[in-house]
Amino acid sequence: MNRFLLLIVLCILAAFSAFFLQKNKARIIEPQTTTLSNTPTLLVAPEYEYRTASPDGIGKFYLGREISHVMGHPAIGWLERDEREREEAPSRAIDALDLKPTDVIADIGAGSGYYSFRISSKVPQGSVIAVDIQQEMLDFLSKRADELKIENVSGHLGKIDDVGLPANSLDAALMVDAYHEFSHPAEMLASLHRALKPHGRIFLLEFRAEDPRVPIKPLHKMTEAQAAKEFAAAGFTLVSNKRHLPWQHFMVFQKTR
Repeated sequence: MNRFLLLIVLCILAAFSAFFLQKNKARIIEPQTTTLSNTPTLLVAPEYEYRTASPDGIGKFYLGREISHVMGHPAIGWLERDEREREEAPSRAIDALDLKPTDVIADIGAGSGYYSFRISSKVPQGSVIAVDIQQEMLDFLSKRADELKIENVSGHLGKIDDVGLPANSLDAALMVDAYHEFSHPAEMLASLHRALKPHGRIFLLEFRAEDPRVPIKPLHKMTEAQAAKEFAAAGFTLVSNKRHLPWQHFMVFQKTR
């Protein structure tokens, strides 16, 4: 008798379970794949790894390289230091930028606008878009533009994973000692790939990790081989490395696919 009652109870529970499952079935939303027009298209899925962070890193690795901490807006003084010309020779770097007067170039990770303002004269009929993810940097840059009376430099607030610029809007992009700090390098390069016109170029300046004499912390330097590997994954080809600066690589990448 007890077994018979237990069987009846189990049947009743099973019936109730089936009823509630059917009732709530409409609430289950199947995952859908949506492609947004303003979402960067990754040519290769990013290979990020997470390990114990080193003192200057965030513990996130891309293709074997640990990503460094970001230099915040309190470091504007270091960006604008008087010794920068002697140590890095930015004037020589700017001279080497092969730009047409009508070009539109984005200075990615523009910071204080140190390079943005200095390259503005190379594109008198074009423009320089100074991109940064810190509003404080852009506020400083805007004030500086007013002081210098430079009208073809404009600030643009980007995101950590997207420059946020229209497709095919750039002739070139410049990154000076900034790329190694990007927390989402694959996504950033994908967004740049989209924003650049066909055969558009990226000028990449990074402190040389191959040279132990360069007095910069290891995670704030890059090797040519590492940069080439990461940019190739995003559809860029290394065209040249001018090697004419005291501390930095001057690599030129071109959009190839």
